Amino acid sequence: MPLTYNDRQRRAYLGFTDKLGVGWVQLFAGDTEFYSAAYWDLFTYLWRTDEPVRKTDAIGSITGVKSPLTASKYIDTALKRGLIVEKENPRDARSKLVQLSPQMRAQMDTFFDDAVDELKKLADGLEKL
Repeated sequence: MPLTYNDRQRRAYLGFTDKLGVGWVQLFAGDTEFYSAAYWDLFTYLWRTDEPVRKTDAIGSITGVKSPLTASKYIDTALKRGLIVEKENPRDARSKLVQLSPQMRAQMDTFFDDAVDELKKLADGLEKL
């Protein structure tokens, strides 16, 4: 299979992902505990939804973790830190609803704006490499 991109283009892509990773850590004020695929899955899932989701659905969104119990621990940590909020489910008293805290949603909006800016810069410069 012929390769599509040269090494300079691939390195530019890696530079982009490095910037994305730095931005992700900055999103959490430098707290590297949240620098994991599990939190990426959880927070991006919650960011995509405008409405609160069932806690069990949020647990299922953490795809890199096989155990629901372990996934629950990630959610519990985010709840304790105030990054997500939990409330009663008015449709089903047996379940809880979770969503990003308003501050976290706003911070993620800024993170994604910065990420898209970097992506556009990368795309514009790839042909020159």
